[in-house]
This record gives sequence, structure tokens and C-alpha cells, in this order.
Amino acid sequence: MIFHLQQALRALILLAFCGLIFQLHYTGDITKYINPKYTGLSQSASILFLFLFFIQLTRIWSSKKESEQQLHHSGDSCCHHHDDHDCSHSHDHGDTPFTVKKLFSYSIIIFPLLTGFFLPVKTLDASIADKKGGLAILGNKNNADSKQTGPVSSEDYLEDDLEDYSLDDSKEELENSTEQETQLYEGEQEISKEEFEKIKNDLYSSEAIKMDDFVFSLYYEEISKDIEAFKGREIEFQGFVYKEEGLASNQLVISRFLITHCVADASMIGFLSEAEEAPELYDNMWIKVKGVIDTATYNGTELPLIKIKSWTEIEEPFIPYLYPINIKIL
Repeated sequence: MIFHLQQALRALILLAFCGLIFQLHYTGDITKYINPKYTGLSQSASILFLFLFFIQLTRIWSSKKESEQQLHHSGDSCCHHHDDHDCSHSHDHGDTPFTVKKLFSYSIIIFPLLTGFFLPVKTLDASIADKKGGLAILGNKNNADSKQTGPVSSEDYLEDDLEDYSLDDSKEELENSTEQETQLYEGEQEISKEEFEKIKNDLYSSEAIKMDDFVFSLYYEEISKDIEAFKGREIEFQGFVYKEEGLASNQLVISRFLITHCVADASMIGFLSEAEEAPELYDNMWIKVKGVIDTATYNGTELPLIKIKSWTEIEEPFIPYLYPINIKIL
């Protein structure tokens, strides 16, 4: 029997890709790379890699007679289509000598496996927000989605403080948060048009706006479209701190990253906020805030402004990203 090293290496690469995708699903880290609605596709890819691995196993060992027949057949087939001068260079059946060109090709394929297995998963943070344009991006989005009403300045803090949560409320929030993270991981983001409209109606009718991860992007878009309609409303949400150069000492941005398909298309959304304790807060610090919606201007564009009444430092969520709500097409 003849052992084919290159065929064995190809089998190992296929198995490694299968294992990497399985590991990402097992740990839940897959949601830090792609929208959960695509987890089914990535699972299918893992199964496909495993199937190809088993096929590749049959090519690792062969008898001397089979190898000679394969070499003779491949040579005849090659020379049938090409000149003798090009024959030896036109096809590679995994038996040709290892060259620098091959080494480079294998390195490109193996590199994502090495980074996937040995480098920790890093989530997008304030440094990425800064590179993507920060508040300028938020201003452009709001400028495109909302009507311009002219420059509006920040007003003084509203006098009414938000009520503190009771212990029961905190427990309920924790349970809801865990349930929502499970739903996001399982890709349960599809809702009917009726449910979608109900969520929007709840935004306009509720006394206080509670922006959990499921509705965050929708509520953010609606508030940005017509800030005046929500001015003075109480709001609570969570995100990471981003401080952009040029902001006042009492200002910061409470930010999130929205992923439509994968991290490559991630876009930052968030609220410009004001708090007396802002100088104490630092980039990438995750906080839960309660405040009141107001308006401000940035580079001539009207933005929602959150007057923070209270805040609490929290751990970074297991799923730090937001995903758009999908409406079922019946």
C-alpha cells in the first residue's frame, strides 16, 4: 500500500473545517460572526465538510497497481487535451512533488483554521466604531431617515426622575434577557407582519420605552425618524460606551453594532447621551442606562439625545450584537 501525504493533508483540512464550525456552534460563538438566521446554513456546511472528509479518506491509501493505473490514466487524459510541453503542469492529482507554490496555497487555506482555533473571539468595540465614522455615521443615517426641522439645541434636564426597579423587576428582566439571547441564538427572529406592527404600536403607546436587544434596531430607527414625537419620553437600554473626540466632557455615545448578515457588514447604532458622571465612564464599558429622550444637533444634523438619570455597569452580553427583525412572508 502507498500512503499519499498530500491526500491525507487535504482530509485533515476538511476535518478541521468541520470541527471549527462545530466548535463555534457548540460554544455559541457562531453568533459573533454571522446573523443567527444563517446558523442552519453553517451547520449544513459542517456536514458537507464531514461528507467530503469521508470521501477523501479513500484517497489516502492505494495499492501500487492502482497508483500506476491512475498515473497512466491521468497522463493519457492530460496529453489528449494538451501539448506534451504543458502536460505535466496542467493537472494535479495530489501525487506531484510538494512545491513552494503548493505550500503557499495550503498556507492560505490553513490560516483561517489556525486563527479560528487558537485566537480568542474578539467582539467589535469602540475602536471599530471610531474607524467606521462614529457620530458622523449616525448623523448621516438620521439625516436620511428623518425630516430636517432645523438646528435644535439641547435643553435643560427634565426634573422628573425615573422610578427605581424593584427586585422582582430585576429578576424578570434577567429572565427575559436570557430568553431573548436563546431566541437570537436559535435564529427565532421571524415574526408576522401583525406582530411587527404590534411592536411598533407598543413603542408609541407605552409609558416608558424599554429597548431590549430584540426590538432595539426597530425602536432606534423609529425614534430617529421623528425625534419630536418621543421627546420627553422615558427610555432604558444597554450598550457600550464610546467617546468620540470633540464631544463635551459630559457627553458620550451608548453604542451597539447591528449585523445584517455577518460582522463584515456591521454598522454602529446608538444614542448621543449626557450624564454628570460621563468623565468616570470609559470606552468599551458596558452600561445599562435610564433616562429621558431629548434632541441635540451634531454637524447641523438633529440627533436624539438621552439625558441619563441613572446608570449601572454590566457585563458584556454573551451575544453583544443586534440583528434586524425579519418579517415572515406568507
